Amino acid sequence: MGAQGRHKACSYEANILREKKNMKILVVGGGGREHALVWKIAQSPLVEKIYCAPGNPGIARQAECVAIKADDIDGLLDFARDKAIDLTVVGPEVPLTMGIVDRFREAGLTIFGPDARAARLEGSKVFCKDVMARYGVPTAAYGTFTDRDGAVAFIREHGAPIVVKADGLAAGKGVVVAQSEEEAIAAVDAAMVDNVFGEAGSTVVIEEFLAGEEASFIAFTDGEAILPLASSQDHKPVFDGDQGPNTGGMGAYSPAPVVTEAIHDKVVETVLKPLVKGMAAEGCPFNGILYAGLMIRDGEVRVLEFNVRFGDPEAQPLLARLKSDLVPVLLACAGGDLSGAELQWHDKTAVCVVMASGGYPGAFEKGLPIRGLDEAEKLDDLIVFHAGTAEKEGAIVNSGGRVLGVTGLGATVVEAIDRAYRGVKAIDWPGVHYRTDIGKKALGK
Repeated sequence: MGAQGRHKACSYEANILREKKNMKILVVGGGGREHALVWKIAQSPLVEKIYCAPGNPGIARQAECVAIKADDIDGLLDFARDKAIDLTVVGPEVPLTMGIVDRFREAGLTIFGPDARAARLEGSKVFCKDVMARYGVPTAAYGTFTDRDGAVAFIREHGAPIVVKADGLAAGKGVVVAQSEEEAIAAVDAAMVDNVFGEAGSTVVIEEFLAGEEASFIAFTDGEAILPLASSQDHKPVFDGDQGPNTGGMGAYSPAPVVTEAIHDKVVETVLKPLVKGMAAEGCPFNGILYAGLMIRDGEVRVLEFNVRFGDPEAQPLLARLKSDLVPVLLACAGGDLSGAELQWHDKTAVCVVMASGGYPGAFEKGLPIRGLDEAEKLDDLIVFHAGTAEKEGAIVNSGGRVLGVTGLGATVVEAIDRAYRGVKAIDWPGVHYRTDIGKKALGK
């Protein structure tokens, strides 16, 4: 039986679980996305107990954190068996590309996310671009290179601006939008000569620069049916005005006015449907969350990249706005049958501002005590999602580049921005950095 057949055969199990009470759920990961997932899952009346591996101090308020790394597939599998976990939800891309879904399914465990073959959409830029080209998904023209000289010749031929991407996973830092040929060649050398991304940079994709406004379009799919989430917009560059190097994301908001009803329908018809059908035709049907990073200009849409999991930080404002119980949808998708599933949304706008360690996405100091968390969390319509935090001698300290996702809700974009930044201004630690313009692209639209 093929992968899609197995998924469909599991739909009966999903229907049973959908009605089951006292569920035990394991969330894999320990960042802001996973905190948002735990926060939302904890609201479900179906759930009795949540575990999170490895989790963080913010997550620990609603889940039992387990000292197992997200890429320790054997350890996670043993834990899920031992605790009789009803559903595992995978947050980060690394365990997905490593095959955690394949291992859990082989053991008869219910897990949400794509298998390793489908996860190549994010794990390999080359695979992703080739699939888009084969099935007519609109994207930038590109070339793929395994040797430096060929890459440099391509850059010289096409000129700048131009985009250089490491083929493999690079924690959101493997893409350089080069404004000059020299900058592009430096990016190639960093990946292919200096090996700053390790094996992930041994192959590079070089593609045309696309102008316009970015947006994130995220949807559940069972391999056939597609269930879109609300629209959202991420902010990748580290500094205000979209300046500086790319990061994993410095903030996001939802809904994104740039995704009009017409754009929404165009994305479903010209991007998601061909991609989902194409993946099935490739023999690796996609089951899980499909994230399309879009460039929108003059009513036209082209795909920058696909991810295979909830965006971070897009998950924070999206899940803050989600009115529906998330757990039945996760179960239906994991069981391979989304028919009848629907999502309802709060009318409010949500804005998430990422507070980062000084120096990110480069080197930064860890272990610095964070002040003002209690004060911020007392604000109405404000949620502080922990990303890169740890506990040290009873105090919450920074432990990663992106530390907090301060998420405000409001009846309007202006109110949501104001609420988020009120929370941001209540929090401090030495060297803290954040953008001051998250959500401003939505103003006036």
